[in-house]
Amino acid sequence: MSDQKKTKRRDFLFTASYALGAVGVGAAVWPFVDQMNPDRSVKALATTEVDVSAVEPGKSITVLWRGKPVFIKRRTQSEISEARSVKMDDLKHPERDEDRAKNPEWLVMLGVCTHLGCVPIGDKGEYNGWFCPCHGSHYDSSGRIRKGPAPTNLEVPKYEFINNNTIKIG
Repeated sequence: MSDQKKTKRRDFLFTASYALGAVGVGAAVWPFVDQMNPDRSVKALATTEVDVSAVEPGKSITVLWRGKPVFIKRRTQSEISEARSVKMDDLKHPERDEDRAKNPEWLVMLGVCTHLGCVPIGDKGEYNGWFCPCHGSHYDSSGRIRKGPAPTNLEVPKYEFINNNTIKIG
């Protein structure tokens, strides 16, 4: 009977030792796994709210979101009409203006050229929109590629209007 008692005791000690070792390994590995998560500064950039109350019609502002420039333009009625009158056949990457701008007066898009990632200059180019001087891409007043090597339109990020003066990007 004493052999059987020692066997049970030995099995218990082995099991307890393995369990304690597993907990120790987990505690040692956790900091390495946890450091791969994004830090607070990155999480804070996941969304940003922009006050656009001071932007006059025809003007634009640039804000940073996730380390990238975002162009926010308050378009005039003539710019909206011009963007909506473009034939889809004339576009390199066909996309309607109505699909790009939730509110026709406001255009929100990433300020990164889709060719090589340069930052286009506003109110320049042949189509009264944006011009990328690095390789000559011309975008219209809706941010659609019209001429040059860029393959697609300027990207429209996820955004929403919180109220008449605030846009939440992200």
